[in-house]
Amino acid sequence: MKAVKISVISLLALLATACGNERAPEDRGTMVSIAARGEASQVPDIAKISVGVVTEAEDSKQAMRDNANQMESLMAAIKKSGINKKDIQTTGVNLSPRYQYQQNKKPRITGYTARNTVSVKVRKLDELGKVLDNLTAAGANQINGPSFEIGEPAPVQAKAREKALEDAQERAEMYAKALGTKVRRIVSISENGNGGMPRPMYRTEMAAMKDSASTPISPGETTLTVNLDLVYELED
Repeated sequence: MKAVKISVISLLALLATACGNERAPEDRGTMVSIAARGEASQVPDIAKISVGVVTEAEDSKQAMRDNANQMESLMAAIKKSGINKKDIQTTGVNLSPRYQYQQNKKPRITGYTARNTVSVKVRKLDELGKVLDNLTAAGANQINGPSFEIGEPAPVQAKAREKALEDAQERAEMYAKALGTKVRRIVSISENGNGGMPRPMYRTEMAAMKDSASTPISPGETTLTVNLDLVYELED
């Protein structure tokens, strides 16, 4: 019981100390809100492409059958290019009718179009052009991309965050100097972005395909951005 009483007394003492250190509203200094932005760039190491097969036939079953056969060859080419299974994901399978329209008549179905699309991550960017050429040779007749990303963005995000903090601190000190005060402390920090994470901004370039060489690719740099909202307290 004595130990319990001592612990309670200690806790009350800590609370009293904390309350005593809390500044009253009238004693608080000027509050300054600052929105800061930091950016950091790095050459990306992953490319994402969307690749697929589109087939047409008068019969819906034939359109799907042709598409499946051509897609099988395409999937084999993707795997042969060294793409890991975890980096291959089906994003859409579609079968739609083709119509013929005539004046004063109901639209007539003249055939069907089948589509099958997969998303592929290429982790060896120096082989991306060759991969695209191999997929085209294997029957791919629909390719979109590439979009580039950084495989491990955390270190780049950390640099962007540091730059945002440095920018905010410089501006807080500038305001304090102009007001004849000084920065006492940071009251709060909040980070804004896409889903709470810095938003990637892509700067990419893809050159046109040439018959005499593999498709040239220029990944450029990927820039990650961090937006911070900070509140500083200034004091005399």
